[in-house]
Amino acid sequence: MSEGQLNNLNYAGRPTVCRNCGALVGAGETSCSLCGAPKAAQAVPAEARTQEPAQDHEAMRFARAILSRPYIFTIVFLVANIFIFFLTSQAGGSESAAVLIRYGAKVNALINAKHEWWRFVTPIFLHGNIFHLLMNMYGLWIIGPYVERLYGSAKFVFFWVLTGVAGVAASYLSVQPTMHSSGPLGRFFFKSGDAISVGASGALFGLIGVLFVFGIKFRRELPDGFKRAFGVGMLPTILLNIFIGYAIPVIDNAAHMGGLLAGALLALVVGYKRPGERAGVAVFWHILQILALGLVVTSFVMVIRHFRDYDTPANQAFIRQVTNDNDTSGAIAYLNALGSGEGAFVNAFNNGDVSGIDKAIEGLDGAPRLDDKAEGLKNELQALLKRMKPLAEAKPQGRRQTQAHEQERDRLLKDFSSWQRKQLDWLNTEAGKYGIKLQTKSPPVPEAPEQEQPAAR
Repeated sequence: MSEGQLNNLNYAGRPTVCRNCGALVGAGETSCSLCGAPKAAQAVPAEARTQEPAQDHEAMRFARAILSRPYIFTIVFLVANIFIFFLTSQAGGSESAAVLIRYGAKVNALINAKHEWWRFVTPIFLHGNIFHLLMNMYGLWIIGPYVERLYGSAKFVFFWVLTGVAGVAASYLSVQPTMHSSGPLGRFFFKSGDAISVGASGALFGLIGVLFVFGIKFRRELPDGFKRAFGVGMLPTILLNIFIGYAIPVIDNAAHMGGLLAGALLALVVGYKRPGERAGVAVFWHILQILALGLVVTSFVMVIRHFRDYDTPANQAFIRQVTNDNDTSGAIAYLNALGSGEGAFVNAFNNGDVSGIDKAIEGLDGAPRLDDKAEGLKNELQALLKRMKPLAEAKPQGRRQTQAHEQERDRLLKDFSSWQRKQLDWLNTEAGKYGIKLQTKSPPVPEAPEQEQPAAR
């Protein structure tokens, strides 16, 4: 009788033959009592020997077929987000509401009043700060390749853009002050007022929704590893983000849930690209891919076309109003610079003290730009100060020089009075847009020169 026969499953629980010395080894012994060699492994049924390797082989075949596919557009979208974040940073800081609005942030009032429909698309590629960008791009880098490999690049592009737009649309609809105050769920889903919204998290939650439904819908044909990773395996990620969204009020939970729901609905009706399927993709999906990319490009073209619209004082005031931006520090700094220049002019005119003129000119150089009219007032005051300095320092000799000096003082005083009237007009008409209210207070006025008595002839 051969060793293989002795070790057959039919002899389970009986003595076996040591492979080293040929001695019998008791059923309960773990090693040969004669030579000390370990007991030979018990045989297993042929069915059991073939079943597990077959499962492993199927899982490996599935994984190799899926994971070997490219994920080009995951990288394209990742690079696009980083590039646009670089542009917003160079434009004056990505955390500035004004900069984000210029680049297409979602603001309900701008969509409603100015019909800027592209603000449903462009926020998918904008981020408020570097941490916001890194978190979303890390999520895209981890989840994006799986979705693109499972569904193909054409469907992935459509999923990303559509779920991103759905997230922005949900954020748009969530501005409901009365619903916000209705309880914990109201505070979670709804906002008390209009505010800017940016970020790729709506699209990212869309991809999570796709994988969640994918794992459940195709659970019967997926290997165990994929079943554990997708489907109910996505629940901890979803629940954790819901908890974070509830704990941190500034997070746009409506955008997250809108993207998640849109991704789940898409995965319900769209099939994935199974291993071994023909590489060709239906023309329908290529058309949707081109349309989605065209929508993104067109939206940013509209951003470029309207980029300078917000340089006007009216639009800048409108932005401050809709974003509740009541920061008047820039306007205050501007008015302080004008006040210092005005005081330096009066002091030099009345007292001949020019010590404050250079500092006043320097302060005006560094004053913030508010609008074209305010900038003109600042430049005009600088010119008056530059004319005032040599006039105050001059020591005229003789009657002719004295008369010329007094005539120049008269002209300078008239020009300064004209400038003060322009400043008062700006304060009455434009300053309110910057949160500045004019109070009735007389501005400093130079003393008029005494009339010279005509000489006797």
